[in-house]
Amino acid sequence: MNPMNANILKNPAFPRVAPFVLFMAFIGLEQGLRALLEGQVLHFDTAVLNWLYLPKAVLVGLMLWLLRQSYTEVITRDLLDFRKTALSLLTGLLIFILWINMDWTLGSQSAPAGFNPAVFETEQAKWLMIFVRIAGAVIIVPIMEELFWRSFLLRYLIDSNFTLVEIGRFSLFSFVSVTLLFGLEHHYLFAGIMAGVIFNGIYYYTRSIAQCILSHAMANFCLAVYVLCTDNWSFW
Repeated sequence: MNPMNANILKNPAFPRVAPFVLFMAFIGLEQGLRALLEGQVLHFDTAVLNWLYLPKAVLVGLMLWLLRQSYTEVITRDLLDFRKTALSLLTGLLIFILWINMDWTLGSQSAPAGFNPAVFETEQAKWLMIFVRIAGAVIIVPIMEELFWRSFLLRYLIDSNFTLVEIGRFSLFSFVSVTLLFGLEHHYLFAGIMAGVIFNGIYYYTRSIAQCILSHAMANFCLAVYVLCTDNWSFW
C-alpha cells in the first residue's frame, strides 16, 4: 500500500469524514444527472434517480460498519441515563415539529420534489425503496452525520488534533460554524439551522455522541412517518 494512502487511513478524521463525503458524492451525482436530464443532454427514466438512494444507503452503511471500531466516542451505555435519553427523544420530536413548520425557501427557490415511491411500477420496488429510505434516514444518516458534524467538525474547529478535545467542549466559533454549515447542507436552510442549534445543544448538554444520534434518529423517524401519512414528499 502507498505510504500516503496508509497515512490517510490511519488518520482519525478519515472514518468520521469518509462516510459523509461518500453520501454527499451520491447527492452530487444525482443533482448532476438531474441537470443533464432537464437540459435534455441525457435521456432516461427519472426513476433511475430514485434508485440511486439504494447504493448510497448500502455503501455508506457498509463503510460505517467496516469502520465501526474507530468510533470509540459512541458510547451506547450513555443511553442508560434515562433523563438524558428522554431529553434526546423529546428534542428529536421538537425538531420534527419545527421542521415541518419551517419549510421556507430563499427567493425564487422552490420546494424540492422529494422522494415519491409512486414512481416505481411494482409494489415490490415501491416497498423496498420505502424500507431502504426509512432505514437510511433513521439509522445510517444520524450515525453518519453526527460522526461528521458533532464528533469531528465541532472538535476539529477547536483543535486540528480533534481527538484531544473532549466531547461536549464548547467553542463559540465551532458552534456558529457547524450550525450554519449544517443548515446549508439542507434544502430548507432555516430548518437546517434550527436543527443544527438543537443538535449542538444536545451535544453540549449530554456530552454524548450516542445521545446526538438518538435525537437525530427520532427526528428523522417522525418525519418519515409524517411523510408517508401525508404524502408531503418534499420533506423526503
